[in-house]
Amino acid sequence: MKGWIPFICALSLLAGCAKDIPSPRDPGVEAKREVSIDPDTAEVLQRINAVDAYDVPELELKAEIDYARTSDDVVPFGAEEPYRKHFLEQMEYTGPGRAIPEPAQLETVKIGFIGPIEATVSVATGGRSHEEDLGVKMLQGSKLAIEHANARGGYLKRGIPFELVVKNDNGLWGASGNEIVDMAYEDEVWAILGTIDGANSHIAIRVALKAELLMINTGDTDPTFTETNIPWVARCIGDDRQQGYLLVDYMIRKLGYQRIGIIRSSNRYGRFGVREIVDSARRLGHPIALEMAYALGRDDYTLQLERLKAANVEAIVHWGDARESAVILNQMRSMGMQQPYFASDRTISDEFVELAGDNAEGVISASSWNPNRDDAQLEAFRRAFRERFDEEPETYAAHAYDGMNMLIWAVQVAGLNRAKIRDVLAHRKQPWPGVTGDIPLSATLDDMGEVFLARFEKGDWNYLSREDLQISSGDIPVGSASGGDTASSIVE
Repeated sequence: MKGWIPFICALSLLAGCAKDIPSPRDPGVEAKREVSIDPDTAEVLQRINAVDAYDVPELELKAEIDYARTSDDVVPFGAEEPYRKHFLEQMEYTGPGRAIPEPAQLETVKIGFIGPIEATVSVATGGRSHEEDLGVKMLQGSKLAIEHANARGGYLKRGIPFELVVKNDNGLWGASGNEIVDMAYEDEVWAILGTIDGANSHIAIRVALKAELLMINTGDTDPTFTETNIPWVARCIGDDRQQGYLLVDYMIRKLGYQRIGIIRSSNRYGRFGVREIVDSARRLGHPIALEMAYALGRDDYTLQLERLKAANVEAIVHWGDARESAVILNQMRSMGMQQPYFASDRTISDEFVELAGDNAEGVISASSWNPNRDDAQLEAFRRAFRERFDEEPETYAAHAYDGMNMLIWAVQVAGLNRAKIRDVLAHRKQPWPGVTGDIPLSATLDDMGEVFLARFEKGDWNYLSREDLQISSGDIPVGSASGGDTASSIVE
């Protein structure tokens, strides 16, 4: 099979693998107007094209030794070997569609975007929506990727531009599904990027499954997003499972805290965001002492904080939006609570720093990437983003830029065929070289790239890797396993 690769590349309509592309490491418009096909991807294309419309190509499926790099001592069931383990083998797409030819008449190649970009009021969001600032950043990153692709020649096979079809994720359950239907059948997009809200993302991908349309997520960190066994779903941002593991390893393995308290938002983001922290702490023998939830939009958290104070916790973890994170921290300090404050990645924002003031010093937040690293591609992206939007990019913009570039690459390589677009991305072996760092996709097509802890010090965030923190998962003895079954106290 390998012997076919040079021949295949030579005949490729997309310029072959001997010539390198507009590199994803260079977002500038000066890149070459060609697209590269690495040998592994060339073999995927050859296997797809070697079968007729009624056969399923034999594509190599990814396999994992353990799920999501979970250390042995926090694996569910402890020492018991389960009858069946899930999410270790990639789900195969055995359906039709790979033989559908490209449409004859097209003026643009449409790619969909869905995200919270307009304010709404709904039960699903607990009242007034609150994620528009994040969604707008995600849209900006997507637009910039489309503009860069068009500056490099658009869809190279046909010489036509890419077009971004934008839909608002308005927070109403089911409405996001309707938007996916419109994009799939009326707008006829070839792939979709979105969204942020966990509940809406789950609805959207089930519609994408029925429509057989690839959807890549760049803003929903819910660990269950890729646990749906939907072969049309991928994500290019480190999820709350990975971030939670690092937080627990640091708090318990490194610092030795035995009584940790949690305060979180009562929506899906807060509930699922802390789940792996709760489970991991329990399995390490130090169950969460108290978990308090709050309704969104409040200004007074005295009740939750008084109960955490009475529980004599040594450290507090907050999972929620930046505003609430700052208000809670300020109230803690005013009540004399000096416990170390840990938080989710949404805390890493100008809004939090401005509201928290001096109290922000020493706060530690989880982070899906390190925006302070020395990287030429990242600096080029920053310059381009500043020139285009007159502001600095943040995590939602950067991850959306990477996700949209991954979709554009898949379209360039596979052509205008939804099943093939899905195949080349799902079976890509090499990590994607993004502005947020290398993005290796797991068997569930989740981002398994490195995550970090960010400590706010002297007016700036300092990002620390596991190596910087001198910790690794599963190698430091912790408390007695007998405490692992102790139930946490959760107050809604």
